[in-house]
Amino acid sequence: MSCTSNLPASQTVAALVVEKPHLARVFERLGIDYCCGGRQSLAEACSRAGVDQSELANLLASADTDATDEPAEDWSAAPLSQLTRHIVERHHAYLQTELPRLAQLISKVVAAHGENHAELAEVARVFDALQAELSSHMMKEERVLFPIVETMEQSAKSGRSLPAFHCGSVDNPIAVMEDEHQHAGDALARLRSLTGGYVPPADACPTYHALLDSLARLEADLHLHIHKENNILFPRAAALEKQLNG
Repeated sequence: MSCTSNLPASQTVAALVVEKPHLARVFERLGIDYCCGGRQSLAEACSRAGVDQSELANLLASADTDATDEPAEDWSAAPLSQLTRHIVERHHAYLQTELPRLAQLISKVVAAHGENHAELAEVARVFDALQAELSSHMMKEERVLFPIVETMEQSAKSGRSLPAFHCGSVDNPIAVMEDEHQHAGDALARLRSLTGGYVPPADACPTYHALLDSLARLEADLHLHIHKENNILFPRAAALEKQLNG
């Protein structure tokens, strides 16, 4: 019996994660050890975890879609409030789940491979700083910038005058967010350099593979996230404020 039409139940968990590291999320969720216990077959993993093979097959198939895939949307024309909600629900939610997971993966990989890969200590340092700044960054967007943008849009729709904001012009929080985006971009570039473009070394275990795959996906999602803000949301918000003040 197969877990999927393409993955025989005799294939080991570790081999599958090495081939498709993003599938590590499924095994983590089910409590299946894909690292030290990764030599077990998919069939054995299903049995030990008490998971039906068809259930695992469905979860693996769902996870086999790129995390950055999403329906096409013309954000240059959508309401600004729709765009801010999308950013919170799509990108902020992803970061809130993925950043703690990545922190745990890094800790495990540093403990197992840090002696042979000195660069991992710097990977951990750069990631810790990135995680701290992104957590603060998302809070400022959700509590300060996005409510201002949504209030401006409501004022435009209702014909009311623009209220005074404690931070003055919307350009001020936007400038802070853009500066922090630059910090994030620099951190991502550093992580890519330290990991040789997220290429696993010859002695990488399945957890190491999963970490590098996850860092690559974090980079892709953050690039898309920052693009939507820097190149679409922020210019539109600034233009709306000028329109309302004019």
